[in-house]
Amino acid sequence: MSETHQITGNARGEPLPEGRVGARVRVPLSGTPSPRWSRALGAHLANELTGHAAVGHLQLNDVVQGGEVVLEGVEEREAPVLGDCLHRALAAANSCLQEHEEPAPPSNMPPALAERIAVQVST
Repeated sequence: MSETHQITGNARGEPLPEGRVGARVRVPLSGTPSPRWSRALGAHLANELTGHAAVGHLQLNDVVQGGEVVLEGVEEREAPVLGDCLHRALAAANSCLQEHEEPAPPSNMPPALAERIAVQVST
């Protein structure tokens, strides 16, 4: 099954500690992405931002945290362009994983057995 995520709300900003440049911007996603999807988004976002001015302070390490995209070092002058770049990178990450879907790893037991174990825990 392919994995896709969407932006589900408005970004919110937080100040960074004194001495740092820019703001931390949190963008909510439609779920908690897998590590593979997160890496794909980071790669596509880096590609989208290449050549743009005022992105030198932007940190893309661990860009996905839980169910949010977290960008640190966002400067006011780059904010308008960054939104478009983020949307294109998100679409590219979704598309990339649909095109190169990996098969599910083999499971260690049939689903019915796993369910039976869960029922025993519940009773």
